[in-house]
Amino acid sequence: MIEDGRALFLQIAEAIEDQIVDESLGEESQAPSTNELAAFYRINPATAAKGVNMLVDSGVLYKRRGVGMFVTAGARDRVLSARREAFADRYLEPLLAEARRLGISPSDLSALIRERAGSALPAPSPDHPERTDA
Repeated sequence: MIEDGRALFLQIAEAIEDQIVDESLGEESQAPSTNELAAFYRINPATAAKGVNMLVDSGVLYKRRGVGMFVTAGARDRVLSARREAFADRYLEPLLAEARRLGISPSDLSALIRERAGSALPAPSPDHPERTDA
């Protein structure tokens, strides 16, 4: 998991978020302690604490005094919302800007995405035709 070039505390926070998103760490469940994270990733406990505290500051985790850190109710939705926004900023904005420069209309861009995605995307779910099953 640890990769060069990115701050370790950000990678720790992202790993916990990943567990929340895939629901292996559910709402109101106890998050790994900073000492457990430090031992597992072989990093300084202060670095692990910085990643955990980042999630506390964003409302994803909360502290129970003397017990540990826990996942807040609604944390998964909060993380997904933040990640969707980051995805849009990182990928969609540059894509849309380039499409405008090339004179590609929104409907042509949509068609191009569907064509390129082919069977890579799951079929729309019957309950939400605009969304896909993930």
